[in-house]
Amino acid sequence: MPLDDDVTRSRTLVPGPARSRPAGRVVTAGAPTDLAPPAPPAAPARAVLTVAGAVVVTVEDGSAMAPVDSPRPHLHPVRTLAGTPVTDSAPVDHRHHRGVGIAVPDVDGTSHWGGRTHVRGRGSTLLENHGAQQVVEQDGDGAGALRQVVSWCDRTGGEQFREERRLRAVAAPGGWRLDWTSVLHARHPVTIGSPATNGRPGAFYGGWFWRAPFQGAETLVADGAGTALAHGSRSPWLAVSAPGAWLLAVQHGEVLPWFVRTEEYTGFGPALAFDARREVSPDEPVRIRLSVLVADGPTPAPGTVRAAALGLLATGVDA
Repeated sequence: MPLDDDVTRSRTLVPGPARSRPAGRVVTAGAPTDLAPPAPPAAPARAVLTVAGAVVVTVEDGSAMAPVDSPRPHLHPVRTLAGTPVTDSAPVDHRHHRGVGIAVPDVDGTSHWGGRTHVRGRGSTLLENHGAQQVVEQDGDGAGALRQVVSWCDRTGGEQFREERRLRAVAAPGGWRLDWTSVLHARHPVTIGSPATNGRPGAFYGGWFWRAPFQGAETLVADGAGTALAHGSRSPWLAVSAPGAWLLAVQHGEVLPWFVRTEEYTGFGPALAFDARREVSPDEPVRIRLSVLVADGPTPAPGTVRAAALGLLATGVDA
């Protein structure tokens, strides 16, 4: 059985409570819903990040996403310096997976992940609980740096988080490096959950998440190789590779357990709610800080990967 509850199936919504954990109204088959696919939207706003004159990241604002996919800003495509794509977006298996972004299945019952929600005692259910993240400020240097302010709102428009996000792309040994810093300021006390905290063991996805196009990807963490070891690991770094390209992600500051999938699809990211709901208060923001080496070619030997990880950890990113 897959570890995710959001695999794309029928998108028929069915009725349920308006506020629960997770919250959401379920609508019976054939009932009207405001989550029906909207009219074709205007072209999304885009920005790019470049390294040595090459466009390595396209930043989408998420405005073209359907409400049921929990619209949010994201990076896609992300490419190696040679032009190999290392992100996937809106794949047929999980249409709400969008490149690289911050996607959380449960913020006080609101889904900022998209698709289905795991409901305790009911299982995977398509609820009318989808929120949206909107870019309200954006500026950059026109090359390798971008700053965004992102408003996270529930389905009624109530703001839950105001996020300060900074992205930077710079040359690095073996490829280029993406630095990502986000600070999520809660507008009022909230809790963050996951399918795991809502009753599905092992499905603790939610937070910063990278969907890759790799098939048969291999993984390596500080304790060794293999997805079984990487999934749930608190290693400060994770390497994910496939023929032709590889990625090395490191966490700065708080080290969270990695959610890792390499069967059916490849996706990974640090989990914000691993075995219990995470309480967030206005005076204690959530900080997410990572660096990712994006490289062409076959994955180096484990010793070389470990040395590169230590180098990334030593570099750090702005708090």
